[in-house]
Amino acid sequence: MESKIISAGKRGDKIRSDCYIELEKIDSGINIEIKSKVNAMYGNTLREQVKRLCEFFELDKIRVYVEDFGALEATIAARFELAVKTMFPDITKDFLPDFHPENHYGTTKDKLRRSRLYLPGNEPKFYPNAGLHKPDGIILDLEDSVSPSEKEAARYLVRNTLRATNFYKAERMVRINQLPMGLEDLDFIIPHNVNVILIPKVESADQIKQVEEKILKLKNEHNLSNDVFFMPIIESALGVIKAYEIATASKYNCSLAIGLEDYTADIGTQRTDEGKESIFARSMLVNAAKAARLQPIDTVYSDVANMDGLRESVLEAKNLGFEGKGCIHPRQIKVIHEAFAPDSSEVEKAKKIVLAFDEATKKGIGVVSLGSKMVDAPVVKRAQNTITLAILNNLLPENWKELN
Repeated sequence: MESKIISAGKRGDKIRSDCYIELEKIDSGINIEIKSKVNAMYGNTLREQVKRLCEFFELDKIRVYVEDFGALEATIAARFELAVKTMFPDITKDFLPDFHPENHYGTTKDKLRRSRLYLPGNEPKFYPNAGLHKPDGIILDLEDSVSPSEKEAARYLVRNTLRATNFYKAERMVRINQLPMGLEDLDFIIPHNVNVILIPKVESADQIKQVEEKILKLKNEHNLSNDVFFMPIIESALGVIKAYEIATASKYNCSLAIGLEDYTADIGTQRTDEGKESIFARSMLVNAAKAARLQPIDTVYSDVANMDGLRESVLEAKNLGFEGKGCIHPRQIKVIHEAFAPDSSEVEKAKKIVLAFDEATKKGIGVVSLGSKMVDAPVVKRAQNTITLAILNNLLPENWKELN
């Protein structure tokens, strides 16, 4: 028998929360070899999991070699499944981990999206504790942070993570690859209760419509009723010019984000701390988003050690009209939340608007007035959002109405 070894996963002294798996065809039986730093405590559990995986995929005459670096069951299953389907392309069934009991929640179009934490789709070591840092959203990234050779592996890891990892109520997001590859990514993520799809490098409404069509098809095939919203990312000169067209391309769009690394490269310049080179693009995006009644989301701040610079960047973004910002490190989350928090004058104005709205509602009055000014529904909604932000940042008690 010709010996052919198929491998999946990662190995090495610096690897943690991951594993390396080899499969090799043999003449008879199933031979399982395990090497693990925690073999004394978890070796039998790991061996039993590998046996279950072999049974599920109906494997025999196979040698399985596992190097374990503290991988969780969902990660081991993802690595194993990739190896199996590489060795046996005719195998199509999926081994799906059970859903974590806390992962059945949905989302809404207007949910707060102040912070979204990017996690590379092929780095499971970052997944288990990400939600403990309390970002508004966690992005499992299949695009820029994943090398071409790791794309397929990342799909299995992200799929299993959506099911088995506790997100601690953070919005469950996935950034797919640039189309058309991104349409194939959707097969791996839509059936597993994803809340928001980030669509990179968007330059036309048609790209959004392609994503919507594929998602609706998958929801119908899998009998899904949960809402899946879209966050198109504008990253080019053409995308900026077509921002409003993109923003209004689908009723499932919830936010419009900008990516400045690719944008500045596209216009032939470089990003600076001052940001003069991107002020046009950012202003265009904010106006397009607001006109379409979506949330404008600012780009990431890449210097993870500079908290003062991050705070200034968030305050600038807030002044331009942005409502959220990307994060590439958990330490950025707290600063972003604090900088997006309303100041005392904003809170007081919002309180007056909300109280006036409540009073008008009690009286059955359809029009809200504050002094001599009429207040329309969008203004009331912004005021309610300001109150929510104030409560989240401990600037107001939840029972503030009772104290007025």
